Amino acid sequence: MKTINHKTIIWLASLLLCLGLMQESSFAQKDKKADKKEVVKDADKKVVKHKPVKNTFESIWIIDNQTVMVPVKKTFEMDIMHRFGVVTNGYQDFFGFFAPSNIRLGLNYVPVKNLLVGLSLTKTNMTLEGYGKYAILKQTKGIMPVSVTYFADMAVDTRNEENASFVNSTDRLMYFNQLLIARKITDDFSAQVGLSVSHVNIVNGYFYEPGKFKGAMHNDHFAISFSGRYKLKAAMAIIANYDQPITKHDANNPAPNLSFGLELTTSAHAFQFFLGNYSYITPSRNNLFNKNDPSEKQFLIGFNITRLWNY
Repeated sequence: MKTINHKTIIWLASLLLCLGLMQESSFAQKDKKADKKEVVKDADKKVVKHKPVKNTFESIWIIDNQTVMVPVKKTFEMDIMHRFGVVTNGYQDFFGFFAPSNIRLGLNYVPVKNLLVGLSLTKTNMTLEGYGKYAILKQTKGIMPVSVTYFADMAVDTRNEENASFVNSTDRLMYFNQLLIARKITDDFSAQVGLSVSHVNIVNGYFYEPGKFKGAMHNDHFAISFSGRYKLKAAMAIIANYDQPITKHDANNPAPNLSFGLELTTSAHAFQFFLGNYSYITPSRNNLFNKNDPSEKQFLIGFNITRLWNY
């Protein structure tokens, strides 16, 4: 299984962060609306208010990763996410379309400014998730060079005891925390880096002495992701992700994820169609247990559909 070494990971992360921290004169925003300043005059005082850059991304998702975006207050959103089987069997299962698939249904709401909360159910292991996302900082010209968002997710394996046996009820739990940093570099191109830690309460392992159990994997797993979006026209863009595991386990090391596709958007919809390696959809399970290796061309076809309503 091929992975990128740590020096390369650090170099890529540093490059993306440098892009976000360069002087505004190096990457002038072309979107005048996003950079528009409101000037309020009060007697002899002059106050300049800088508006956040708009539409760093068009969706809360970029394939399998969250983006820094949080919809406006009182927005309700529905997500439908689908992953087919790997394409390696070719015509035998019609490039994965007729293979067993994975589906996720999600409902999200923004109760207060900058905070999104949601629930979802995923077919694999009947995984129920509760999650939240908060926009900590927003990119503004001359003030803040990047947007920063925190995402947290708790997943529960809800299969009954006939399909899954757990010694303790807490063995069903998995957690995922991620810090997202993004910059709209030009009017057409946005980039994002995500630093994450996944935690699972029970891991695969073996008995190395009678009565003594050793985990083949660590309970905590660190990873880094790189995402990008390039707008081809007003409602069409190319999107891509790369997810690299950092933690090294004694066995069962997860494979990285490489995904790329096309995004089509309207004012209330986003449709993403892509090829990638992740099949679990649940972020903690994707990062810890992915076995589809891009170096072995183990890709699968997937799509995301999001629908927004604002009340």
